Amino acid sequence: MYGTLLLIHILAATIWTGGHIVLSLVVLPKVLREGATRQLLDFESVYEKIGLPALVLQVVTGLALAHRLIPDVSQWFNLADPVSHGIALKLILLTLTVGFAIDAKLRIIPNLSERNLVVMAWHIIPVTCFSIMFVVVGVSFRTGWLW
Repeated sequence: MYGTLLLIHILAATIWTGGHIVLSLVVLPKVLREGATRQLLDFESVYEKIGLPALVLQVVTGLALAHRLIPDVSQWFNLADPVSHGIALKLILLTLTVGFAIDAKLRIIPNLSERNLVVMAWHIIPVTCFSIMFVVVGVSFRTGWLW
C-alpha cells in the first residue's frame, strides 16, 4: 500500500509542480508582456482540469503517508520530532497554497484584466515556489536535507 500511495503522490506532484513551472516560466512572461489575459484564462481553464485533481490526490495521499510516519495526528506539529518538521512544513505550504488559490479564484480571476495581471502574477509565482518547496520537503523525508 505504501508504494501505491507514494507513486500516486509523486505523479500528482509532477502534474501540479510541472504545470505551475510551465505557467510561471512560459505562459506568464508572455501574458505580462502582451497583456494577454485570454491566454492566462485559457491555460487556467485547461490546467485546472488536471491540476486540481492532482492537488486533491496529493492532499489525500500526503495525509495517508503522514499518518503512516506518525500515526498520532496530534504529534504532526511536535517540533521535537524531526519527521514532524516535514509534515508540519507540508501542511503550512498547503495552507498557503489554498489561501492564494481561493483569493485568486474569488477576487482576481473573475475580474482579470490588463490592469490586475501583475496582481495575478504575485499569486502565480508564490504558488509555484510553494509547489517546488513541496517537492523539496518530500524528498527530504528520504534524504534528511531539512532536518
